[in-house]
Amino acid sequence: MISINQIKAAYTAMQNVAIRTPLLTSDSLNQSLGFRLWVKCEVLQRTGSFKFRGAYNAISSLPDDGAHILAYSSGNHAQAVAHTSKLKGRACTVIMPKDAPLTKRQATASFGANIHLYNRENDNREEIGNTLKTELNAYLIPPFDDARVIAGQGTVGLEIAQQCIENNIIPSQLIVCCGGGGLIAGASMALAHTFPDCSIHSAEPDLFDDMARSITAKKIMVNAPGNYSICDAIVTPSPGKLPFQIAKEFVRGGFSVSDDAVCDAMRVAYRYFKLVVEPGGAVALASALQSDFTPVGDDVIVTLSGGNVDERVFARILQAPSK
Repeated sequence: MISINQIKAAYTAMQNVAIRTPLLTSDSLNQSLGFRLWVKCEVLQRTGSFKFRGAYNAISSLPDDGAHILAYSSGNHAQAVAHTSKLKGRACTVIMPKDAPLTKRQATASFGANIHLYNRENDNREEIGNTLKTELNAYLIPPFDDARVIAGQGTVGLEIAQQCIENNIIPSQLIVCCGGGGLIAGASMALAHTFPDCSIHSAEPDLFDDMARSITAKKIMVNAPGNYSICDAIVTPSPGKLPFQIAKEFVRGGFSVSDDAVCDAMRVAYRYFKLVVEPGGAVALASALQSDFTPVGDDVIVTLSGGNVDERVFARILQAPSK
C-alpha cells in the first residue's frame, strides 16, 4: 500500500518539473448538461499525459548509479519514462507493441529511448521485460503496479483537491480514466483525504471494464481476450494488484462507454475546451456525457488523462458526425 504522505512527497519532488495542469469548466456546456462539469487537463502535462508524474517519481527514487532504465508500454508510459530518463541523463529501453500508434513510438524514440517491439497477441511483455532487465542490468519501471508510480499519479488528485479549495468547489463526484489503475488508485486516495464524501468512479471502454467489475466482485476480474477498442492506452487485461487493493477502498463503482461515445467526447473536448484528447483519455468525459448519466451532486470532475492521438485519426474523428 501507499500513504498520503508518499503522494505529498512525490508532489514536492516534482513541483518544479511537472506542470500543475488546469481544472476547467464551460458555462455553455454546463447549461446543456444541467450540472457543473470540471475537466482536469492532464493532456497539457509533459509528454501529453499524467504518466509523466509516475515515471518521474519512480525514476527520481532510484540510486544515482547511472544504471539503464527499462519500461513496457503502449505509448504514454513509454514517453514519460523516456523523457524522464533523458532529464536524468540515463539510458532507456522501452518495450512497445508493434501496433502502438506510430506517433507514440516516434515520440518515445525522440527522447533517445531504444524501442523493443513485440506482438501484443502472442508475446508476454512482462516476460520480455524480465529478460531484458537481466540482460541490461536495468531498473524496470512498471506502468501502474508500483507504489512509486502510483504515488506520482496520485499528485493529480492532490492538485484537484487544491484547486477545489482555491475555487470554493466541493467536488461531489470524480470520474477517472482507468486502465491498469495507477491513476485512479493514487488520485482517489489523495482526493478522499481532503474530500472524503466525494463519490469516485472509474471509466473504461466497453468490454474492458475490468476495474468496475473487480470493484463489484471485490476481487480482480480479467477481460476476455480478443476484444478491441480505439482506447489503446487503457486496454489492459486486468487491474494491477496494488492499484486494485487501493482502489477498492475509495472507488464506489465504474462506467463503461462505447468507442462512439469516446469519439463524441473527443469532439466535445475540442469544441468547448479547445483541447486535443486521445481516445483513452476521453472515457471519463464520455461517461459524464451519456444521456443516462445521473450526476452525484452538483460538481462533477473528470480526468482528461492523455492527448497523444495521431493527427490523422483525430482529424477523422472531428469530422465524423456524432452518433
